[in-house]
Amino acid sequence: MTSEQQKRRDSLDVLVALRQIIRASDLHSKHVMKVCGLTVPQLVVLLAIEELGEVTVKEISRHVSLSQATVTTILNRLEERNFVRRTRNAADKRVVNSCLTDKGADMIRNTPPLLDDDFMDRFEELKDNERGRIVTSLKKIAMLMEGDEVDPRPPTGRRQGQDRATS
Repeated sequence: MTSEQQKRRDSLDVLVALRQIIRASDLHSKHVMKVCGLTVPQLVVLLAIEELGEVTVKEISRHVSLSQATVTTILNRLEERNFVRRTRNAADKRVVNSCLTDKGADMIRNTPPLLDDDFMDRFEELKDNERGRIVTSLKKIAMLMEGDEVDPRPPTGRRQGQDRATS
């Protein structure tokens, strides 16, 4: 197998594995939505607020890797349903903090796990160091996939190996 063929094979293997993860995650997300009426991103924001306490949009955004605009939209929906309350900071009126309401705290207590129970059972059976390697690898993959700019053109629209700045 040539170097180029190996690169294509590796790319395909990574893509197939990611697709399997995304599909499983999507299926479980639909289950969570059906059970509690909230999306996984909404629950992730609730959990971040529970963990961080009274917190700004910027802090939530950083904590959960969502844009500030997305977090703001989620907070609007959560506030409409009385899961969170937003208040201005007493010392600096420009700062708005979000906190859980009793209803939001109840939702967290009564929500199904964000990951499938069967997966979590199998994951917990792994040795600590193996779980750590998996989490580290997933974080590394996420970091590698993050980019400052995403070129919307299909790969055939630019030469392989061509620098984005010159395209």
